[in-house]
Amino acid sequence: MDALHPRLLVTRFAECFTFYAAVLPGLIGADLIKGTPEGPYANWDVDDQAALTLFDRATMAQVAGTASLPSQSTPAQDAVMFVCRVEDVDTAHTLCLRHGATSVAAPADRPDWGPGLRTAHLRDPDGTLIELQSY
Repeated sequence: MDALHPRLLVTRFAECFTFYAAVLPGLIGADLIKGTPEGPYANWDVDDQAALTLFDRATMAQVAGTASLPSQSTPAQDAVMFVCRVEDVDTAHTLCLRHGATSVAAPADRPDWGPGLRTAHLRDPDGTLIELQSY
């Protein structure tokens, strides 16, 4: 049973699918279980537990009755972040950049956040904030 897992509602499904299909196996050992670049749904598991799902935002908006609302708000601070614990932040950062992520904050030690913590922050093709971390 999948107790909790992130489901990203994305507007650029094919680009996000291609990005996560390329990086999740190397980042967290996730396997694609279901989905294609055509959407509207895809999911990756680690050890038979959901790790990430993607869902087309317009499809969900139809179900939720919000299709008439804008899909983007004015610039604002992030409300959600996808966090991946990885063995090597620098290598994971390079992998994500190679597959279309945009760097927000380069790999850096963050002793004030926790002992031995190293992080990097990026955005996926749809703009979702990603934190890569090791400790």
